[in-house]
Amino acid sequence: MRVDVYIHPIGEDKLDLILQKLNSIIAKENEMAGELDALTAEVANATTVEQSAITLIQGLAAQLAAAGTDPAKLQALHDQLMASDAALAAAIQANTPAAPVAPPTTP
Repeated sequence: MRVDVYIHPIGEDKLDLILQKLNSIIAKENEMAGELDALTAEVANATTVEQSAITLIQGLAAQLAAAGTDPAKLQALHDQLMASDAALAAAIQANTPAAPVAPPTTP
């Protein structure tokens, strides 16, 4: 009895295609990892900003309660708020992304 074994090697072009696909997957995985890191940092920043806003609001409420109806204390609080108003407005504007422009529609 005779048994013949034939080995058909995969062509180099198929191996190159497999390697190309694998490299593409690895590149996209690295890109996604970078995007996830950026998103994680953005969420952490937003949380910090929200906590700062809560502290600010609570502090203002406490200062208003402490001022009561004393006109001098209320005026001092007003002056303090007006002094930081421009800086706060500039910071908000600088850190607010521009609204996305809608693509033109064709009839």
